[in-house]
Amino acid sequence: MAGRIKDEDIALVRERTPIADVIGEYLQLRNAGGGSLKGLCPFHDEKSPSFNVTPAKNLYYCLAGETRVLTRDGVRPIRDLAGGRHTVLTRSATWVEAPFYSFGEQRLMRLTLSRDGQRKEIHATPEHRWFVQAGKDCSKVREVTTEELRPEHRLAYVFPPKKVTRTTPSPFGIAHGITFGDGTRLGRGSMAELDTEKDPGLLKWFPNSETSQHGRQILVHHLPGFFKELPSLDESRSYLYGWLAGYLAADGHVSKDGTVLLNCADRSVLEHVRMVATRLGIGTYGITEQVREGFPGREPSSLSRVHFVNEDLTDEFFLHDDHRLRFTSAEKKFARRGWTVRSVEETDRFEEVFCAVVDEGHAFVLEDNILTGNCFGCGEGGDVISFVQQIDSLSFAEAVESLARQTGIVLRYEEGGRSTSRRDEGKRQRLLDAHRTAAEFYSEQLLAPGAVAARRFLDERGFNRVHAEHFGLGFAPAGWQNLTDHLRAKGFTDAEIIEGGLASQGRRGAYDRFRNRLLWPVREVTGEVVGFGARKLDPEEDGPKYLNSPESPIFHKGRLLYGLDLAKREISRQGKAVIVEGYTDVMACHEAGVTTAVATCGTSFGEDHLKILRRMLLGRSNHGSRVVFTFDGDKAGQKAAVRAFAEEHGFTSETFVAVQPDGLDPCDLRLQHGPQAVADLVDGASPLYEFMIRNIVEGYDLSSAEGRIAALDAAAPVIASIRDEGVRLTYGKNLDRWLGLMDESFVLRRVRQHMGRGRARGGSAKAPAAAPVPTPDARSAPYDLRDPSVQRERQALKVAVKHPNLAHGFDTLSEEDFTVPQHRAVLRLIREQGGISGVQNPETWALILRDAAPNDAQRDFVTRLGVEEIEFYGELDEHFAQQMLSTIRTHSINRREANLKSELHRIDQVAQPEEYNRVFVELMRLGQQKRALQESGGGAV
Repeated sequence: MAGRIKDEDIALVRERTPIADVIGEYLQLRNAGGGSLKGLCPFHDEKSPSFNVTPAKNLYYCLAGETRVLTRDGVRPIRDLAGGRHTVLTRSATWVEAPFYSFGEQRLMRLTLSRDGQRKEIHATPEHRWFVQAGKDCSKVREVTTEELRPEHRLAYVFPPKKVTRTTPSPFGIAHGITFGDGTRLGRGSMAELDTEKDPGLLKWFPNSETSQHGRQILVHHLPGFFKELPSLDESRSYLYGWLAGYLAADGHVSKDGTVLLNCADRSVLEHVRMVATRLGIGTYGITEQVREGFPGREPSSLSRVHFVNEDLTDEFFLHDDHRLRFTSAEKKFARRGWTVRSVEETDRFEEVFCAVVDEGHAFVLEDNILTGNCFGCGEGGDVISFVQQIDSLSFAEAVESLARQTGIVLRYEEGGRSTSRRDEGKRQRLLDAHRTAAEFYSEQLLAPGAVAARRFLDERGFNRVHAEHFGLGFAPAGWQNLTDHLRAKGFTDAEIIEGGLASQGRRGAYDRFRNRLLWPVREVTGEVVGFGARKLDPEEDGPKYLNSPESPIFHKGRLLYGLDLAKREISRQGKAVIVEGYTDVMACHEAGVTTAVATCGTSFGEDHLKILRRMLLGRSNHGSRVVFTFDGDKAGQKAAVRAFAEEHGFTSETFVAVQPDGLDPCDLRLQHGPQAVADLVDGASPLYEFMIRNIVEGYDLSSAEGRIAALDAAAPVIASIRDEGVRLTYGKNLDRWLGLMDESFVLRRVRQHMGRGRARGGSAKAPAAAPVPTPDARSAPYDLRDPSVQRERQALKVAVKHPNLAHGFDTLSEEDFTVPQHRAVLRLIREQGGISGVQNPETWALILRDAAPNDAQRDFVTRLGVEEIEFYGELDEHFAQQMLSTIRTHSINRREANLKSELHRIDQVAQPEEYNRVFVELMRLGQQKRALQESGGGAV
C-alpha cells in the first residue's frame, strides 16, 4: 500500500459509517436508554449484556513497542512481553502475574520527562492513562490521559517494598561480589585481587583462603569459578544483599555528599545490578553513560553508571570504613523518585501498541519506577474503526479500507508528503473485483460436467458439495482462455487480468494461469479474494502438483493465512489458533470442529504470520492464548517444528505442537479414523518447549550418568530461554524427571548458569533456534583426568601392566567397571592375552601388551601406563592392589545403582509393570553385591 491514508479520508469514513449499524451485523443490540444500546460482548462469553454502544468514545490505553517495563526477570521492552504472562509491580507495590497484549496500530504522542538532570522519552497513545501527584503535599494522585498531561506534572512512582532492613548480608555473597568486581578467572576457578592500601579490610571475608602478595596486590586463591559470574536472581535475599555490598566495595564509590554509585564498562552488568536492587527493595536512578577519552591513538569509550537511592541503604551495607563514614556523615539530599513532565507533543508515528491487563489497581510499573495505567476489565472500546479492528483482527489501515469499500469511499494515500492518485486505489479495487468475479466463475465450473475429476478428488477425501460451498472451492476448466474470455466479457482488460495473477502473458496474448485444476480461493481476513491455490488433477499433465497465485499488488503469500477469514472470530473468541500445512487440512479441521485452523499459502510460517495472529490473540481466554502447530511425524515434520521454535518467542510458553506419529496429516487422519481423531490430535498437543526438550533428550543415552549429564547440558539452554519464571521453573523440574537425575536443585542450578551466560553476553539467554537434534554417543564423551574415578581406573591399569603379580582379581573386572573408552580397550587387550592369571613373566608383560596393541594410539597408551609412577601411600603390595580393585568395583556398583534408579524413576509403573519389576529386581541384586563386597572388607572408597 502506498503511504498513509489521508486524515480527512479517515474522518470521512468515521462520519459516514454508523457505528450501531456495523456492530449490529455482529451482535443483537437493544435499547439501553439515554440513546445507548447494549448487547452481549462479542469478545467474551457472557450471559448478561455488558457491551455498550453510545455516541461517547471509549478509548484504548496503550504504549509503544520499545517502552521498557519493570518485571521480576528484568527490564524488558513491552513488545517482547506481548502474548505472554509476566510478573510486574503493581500500584500497591506487590508483584503479580499479568498478561500482555497487542492492541493494534494506533497514533502515538511523545512524552519528554526529566529527573535529577536525566531526560527520557516515552511514546504512548493520546488516551493512555497516567498518574500525577496532586494536593498541596503531593500525597494524592489523580488520573490523566497522555493528551491531558501538562509540563511540570509530576508522575507517580512505585518502588518495591524494602526487604533489606532486617537482612544480614551473606559472607559468601560478599566474597562473591568482591571477586566479581576485583578478581579474575584462573583455570576453572577464580582469584580475588585486592589492593594493599585500599582493600586490606576486605580480607576478613576470605577467612580460610590461601593468599599471596604481588606488589601492591593481595591475591586470594582457589575461589569458585562462578564468583566471576553474575548471581542468579533466585538466590536468597541475604546472598544478593551480600553480593551487592561486595561488588560496591570492589567497584563502587561514595561521594562527599553521600551519593552512592557503581561504574562499569558493561551496561548489561549494571542492568543485572538494578534487578538485584529491585529484588531487595533498593531504589536506583537508572543507568547513565559517560564517554571517557582514550589514550593517544585510541578511540573514546563509554562508561555506564547506576545511582542508588540513599534512603534505601543501611550502614552495614558499606564494607569500607571510608564509604560508611561518607554515607553516615553526609547531609542526605531529598530523594527525587518521581519524573517531571517537560513536554507532550504530537508525532508522525502510527504503529502497533501494547499494554498489560492488571486486575489489581489497573496499573503497573515501567522502567525507572514510573507508574502507568492499563486496560481494565474487558478493555474493549473505541469508535467504529477500532471495533472493526478488534472484531475482524485487522490493522487500522485494513479496517479503514474495509469500511471505505462498504460505504463507497475512495481513499487517498500520502507518501513523503505527496498524495497518491485515486487511480492507484481504483486499480486495487479493480483487481479485487476481478478476483471476486473469477471466484464466482470457478465455483460455477465445479458443478459442470467437465469437473468430474475435481469432484471425485473431494469425494475421496470425504468432502461434499456443502463443504465446497462453505470454503468457496472452484474448478478451472481445461483450455487456455476460459477465465480470460469471461473476465474480458465483464469489462476487465488483459493488463488487469495479468497484473492480478489470473492470467499469464503469452506470444498471442493473455492465457489462463490455472487450467484443469481444483481451486481454493485465498481471502484476506476481510473476506476479499486476493488469489488462489490450485491442485493438479491429472498426474500426466505438466506443471507442479500445487500452484499458487503469483505475488501481485493484492496477493502477498508471506502475509496471508488460508482460512483466516472463516476462523478469525473463533480464534479471537477462543484465544486459540491451529496452524496446519495444507488447504485440505484446514477443511478437515473445520469439519472436525476445530474451527480455528488456518494454513500458510505455499510458504513457511514467518514473522508476518505471527503478527497477524498476535493481533487476534488478545487474551480473550482467561487462561491465555494458545497456538498449536500440527506436523507430520517424519523428519520434515521435525524440521518444521524446529522452524516454529525459532518463531516461538512471539507466542512465549503458550505454543504447542501436535505430531501424528504415523505420519497422517489432518485430512488423512479424519478420513481413516474419523473427525474425532483430528480433534483429539489438537487437544493432545504438547507444549512446544516440552517437544523441543524431549527431542533433545531422546538423542542421548540416558542409561549412563555421562549421557544424562550431556542431555542436561544440551537441554538447559532451551529452558534458560523461557521468559516466564514460573514456566521456566516447572520445565527445570520436569527435565529432572525426564532425565531421572533425582536432583532438582542440581538441574535448576545448571539452568541458572546458562541464564547467567546469556546475560554476560549482553542479552537474555536464547535457545538454539534451528539447531539439529544431537545424537551423540555418551560413552565417547570427553573425560576429565582429574576425576577421582578416572584416576583410580588409571592406577589399577598401571598395577595390572607393571605389577601383574599383585593384581589378583583384576580378571574379575568387567568393561562396565571402567568409565573411559581407553581404559576398557586395555582391559580387552589384557583378556585377549590370557588375562592377569596367565602371565608367565611379569618383567616382559608390558612389552607383550604393547606389541599386541592393534594401533599406534593404544600402543602409546600402554607405554605410558608402563612408565608412569603409581601414586600410593605406604607400601605397594598385594593388599594395596586388592583394596584399589575393590574400590573400583564399589564405585562401579554405585554407578550402576544410580543408572537403575534413574531408569526406575523414568518408568511408568502402571503402564510398564514388567519393565518396572525387572529394573527393581536388578537394583536389589546390585545392593546385595555391594553389601557382600563391604562385608568381605573390600568396600573401601
